[in-house]
This record gives sequence, C-alpha cells and structure tokens, in this order.
Amino acid sequence: MTVLATPDKTGSGFPLGFDPILDPSPLQYLDEHGALSGPLRDDAAELAPDQLLATWRAMVVGRRFDLQATTMVRQGRLAVYPSSYGQEACEIGAMLALRATDWFFPTYRDCVSMVTRGIDPVEALTLLRGDWHCGYDPQRWRTAPQCTPLATQAPHAAGLALAAKLAGDDTVALAFCGDGGTSEGDFHEALNFAAVYQAPAVFFVQNNQYAISVPLAKQTHAAALAHKAVGYGMAGVRVDGNDVIAVRRVVAEAAERARAGHGPTLIEAVTYRMQAHTNADDATRYREDSEVEYWRSRDPLARLETYLKARGLLTEAVVAEANQAAEALADDMRARLGEEPEVDHRDLFRHVYAQPTPQLLEQAVALQAELDAEAEAEAEAGAEAGAGAGATTNAGAGAGAEGDPEAGR
Repeated sequence: MTVLATPDKTGSGFPLGFDPILDPSPLQYLDEHGALSGPLRDDAAELAPDQLLATWRAMVVGRRFDLQATTMVRQGRLAVYPSSYGQEACEIGAMLALRATDWFFPTYRDCVSMVTRGIDPVEALTLLRGDWHCGYDPQRWRTAPQCTPLATQAPHAAGLALAAKLAGDDTVALAFCGDGGTSEGDFHEALNFAAVYQAPAVFFVQNNQYAISVPLAKQTHAAALAHKAVGYGMAGVRVDGNDVIAVRRVVAEAAERARAGHGPTLIEAVTYRMQAHTNADDATRYREDSEVEYWRSRDPLARLETYLKARGLLTEAVVAEANQAAEALADDMRARLGEEPEVDHRDLFRHVYAQPTPQLLEQAVALQAELDAEAEAEAEAGAEAGAGAGATTNAGAGAGAEGDPEAGR
C-alpha cells in the first residue's frame, strides 16, 4: 500500500484511516488470482453483493463495447479507436465511485468510462468517428469533452473544482490522465494549482506502462508516480489498477476527502494496456509477447469473476443477463454506426462562438459560395451530358427512319 502526504495543515487526519508511508507496492483488495490480499481486506473495503454484481456487469458490458469499437475501426466505421481493454477496473471502478453531480474530465482512451456514466455509446464515439469534437451534452452528463492533447484537461478540472469550492457546491472534479501525461507541463500546473487552493479535485493516472511506445522508465526515475504528490503537498495513493474493488474504494475516499474540504489527491493506478495504442500502432515493435501474457494473467474482469464465483454470487442467470445486455449494446452500435451520418457544412461555424466573429461569418460565406459553384458546375456538366446523349439518340432515330420504310408509321 502506498499513501503519501505532507503534514496535514487542517488537522483532519489523512486520509480516512490510512497511514502516510513510503511503499511503492500498490494498494490491493484482490490479488491476481481473485483472492483476498493486502490491508484493505481487513478494513471493511468489501462492497455489498448487489454493488459487486453491478460492478462486474458494468465491466462485462464495457469490455464488449471496447471489442465492438475495435472491430468497427477495422470496418472503416471509426477513424481511430484507442482501446482500454484490460483497464476496465480503472475505467469503471472510478466512475462508480462518483456522484452524478461530480464532474469527469476524460482523455481519448476513456470511452468505456463515459458509457459507464450513462452516455450513449454512439455519442461517446462521435469524436473518434470524425463527426464532431464532442457528441454528447457535457452539462447533462457532467463530463467534459474528450481530450486528445496530453494532460490539457487537468487544468480544466482544477479550475472547475476551485469554482465549485468558491460557489459552495460539494462537487468534485475527477481528471483522468495517462502515465505519459505526467511529463507534461499542464499536469504540473494543474496539480500545483489545485494543491495551493485546496481545490476538490482528484487526479487519476492510469499507469498502463506505455505512452504509445515510450515505457514508464523513460517518463520518470521516481519509484512511483504517486510519489509526485509529496512535491505538491497533496495526498497520494498507489493502487492496483486491475483490482476494481480497490480502485472504487480509493477514488470514493479521495472524493469524500475533497468534498470535506481537505484538498486534492493524486491516484496512480497500476494497470496495463493490453491492445496497441490505437489501430495505427504496432505494439510488437516495442514490447515482448511474454510481457503481454504476464499482464493477461492479471486480467481485471477474470479476477473479479473468480472472486464472485468463490462467494457463490455469480449464478448462470446473472451471467446470461449480463452477456445479453452486452450483446444488445454491440448490436445497437453496429446498427447505428453502420448508418452514414448526415452532415451539414454550416455546423462548422455554428458552435465555435455564441456570437460568430466577422472572420467566421466571412469564412461561412466563402465556403457556401464555393459549394454553390461546385453544385452549379455539376449541374451544367450533367445538362451537357444529357444534351449530348439526346443528340446521339435523335441522330440514331433519324438514321433508322431513313433506312426503314416502316419507321415513320
């Protein structure tokens, strides 16, 4: 278990029963075999049976979503898809720990989290289809648009968290980030800002060991990314990112600590990216199959299934219902993403600013004129082609009339 902190200036204690120690081993409830392991097993970290089953069901549906999205890239229905296969404990455990009133700031790899939050799967994939920058209503879902530049969503989360604090709301902002994103200036600025102002934010790093092809060892020389929390004067926790019970517990406690006015937390979830970075990446060029197999044996879904079966909670009826729900979601994705989207070029200009700038209006007029000219040229070409075909037909008809005495009758 790793929990790091500087002395608590508020005198509130830190954080909810954990002792601040320097230990790079991640906090764990279930080991890779699905057996109870680590300190959490002794301090009531267990979820109620209905919560356990709901968490497992969400992971089953989330994985099926991920596999279907990956398939649709190969079919040309998506432009790109960054898979989160193998990271479901992070993607889903963190979401189930939030309140509906909390805000989520996702990266490009976090579609499974968004679907778990309730966002329509097709709307969640709109960015990756190339239709819109954001296909869902951020205000309705309290979910910011997916962020493709590394770590630029982190300052947004810090700012929203501080705004909520100043407004007297009990909202918490959760920002996801990858291990590569921790090397960005935006990451540093966000954590430093949030710590200085004690903003109610949680920064959740999915350490999946690679930033595209760059291994963690080339991102940091620290024993753990969670150690960075000490330098910012905030809480830091390192958790087994393939243990959904531990992830859910750690995020829930960090959120409640932030909600109570005790400042932000940095969480490092140790996990692994089982698939390539995206469909455009060849992961075999920078990692060995043996490494992937090692992490495959630590699969988060299989781990939870083993535990639930051992407790007698995973019945045939429960499994059948979850699989049916997962296949229904995949069927719906295939049907709706198989339809060609209806695009309107005017949408390029409608939603940039509340009041369009003169430059935008000028560009809109120029694009409309260009499209009108193209349409007119196509119409003229079609008319000429039609006239030519008509002339040929008439000529043929005349020749037939001269050669055939019966033609005019």
